[in-house]
Amino acid sequence: MMRWDDMKKDELERQYSPSWWSHRMSADEVIKAHVAALRQGTERARGLAQTLLNVPYGEGEGEKLDVYIPSTTSLDVPLVIYLHGGYWQFLSKEESGFMAVPLVHKGVVVVAVGYDIAPKGNMDLMVSQVRRSVVSVIQQYSHISGLYLCGHSAGAHLAAMVLSTDWSQYDVTPQIKGAFLVSGIYDLLPILSTYVNEPLKMTEEVAVRNSPSKLVPQLKLSSSSCHIVVAVAQNDSPEFRKQSEEYYKSLEASGLNVTMEDMANTDHFNIIEQLVDGEYHLTQLLLKVMGKS
Repeated sequence: MMRWDDMKKDELERQYSPSWWSHRMSADEVIKAHVAALRQGTERARGLAQTLLNVPYGEGEGEKLDVYIPSTTSLDVPLVIYLHGGYWQFLSKEESGFMAVPLVHKGVVVVAVGYDIAPKGNMDLMVSQVRRSVVSVIQQYSHISGLYLCGHSAGAHLAAMVLSTDWSQYDVTPQIKGAFLVSGIYDLLPILSTYVNEPLKMTEEVAVRNSPSKLVPQLKLSSSSCHIVVAVAQNDSPEFRKQSEEYYKSLEASGLNVTMEDMANTDHFNIIEQLVDGEYHLTQLLLKVMGKS
């Protein structure tokens, strides 16, 4: 397959336009349906769970998170932090509570994190925010049985950056037991020349220091005991699929506990939308990794 740096700009743009590759509906329709599905799932979750909304994790007005709490009396509950997608420039925590629908029934706390998307936030800020959100969560919920991460698309990139944190500059060192990286981007260099970077305005230097693919040695130092699941959609673009495959291979080559899930009959959008369903393969896998199946 052609390397990204040999591609013409329009082909590269197409490769990094996930809505082009869905077989279910047109590009515009699939994005509209995606936002609607996430909103609807989040509304359902807010009806099912006890919620703490807009909990600050920092000083910034965008530095807030939503907590979905199961009605269990057990203190020994796992907690999963969800980092939303939207190419670092769309979506918010307001559409990010959907996975609590099946998980709160199983006694799992779900935390949806907000961060300052572009153009307000830049890449360095977003990475710093999600790292601080994780520190804040474990300071507020010290009694949990295990901390887990799940991120979709740009959120999978941010989750991988959390796993690759040098925690020596922070008050605590989170012990992240499992991470689900769903249809993510792990090397930011290919998107520098595409429309995705217009509001982000990343330089090559910023892209390199925020590419998880370049930070595998740090991930190994920080997150060696984490079970990492790299999931990709059958109908993700070839470039998106390659991003996941290459990141998975480099984690595996470093001796990390990593599995690859190639999700049949899914595209970039419904691969994550279906986490609203307790019977969905990735939901089941998440519960299994958390010891809740």
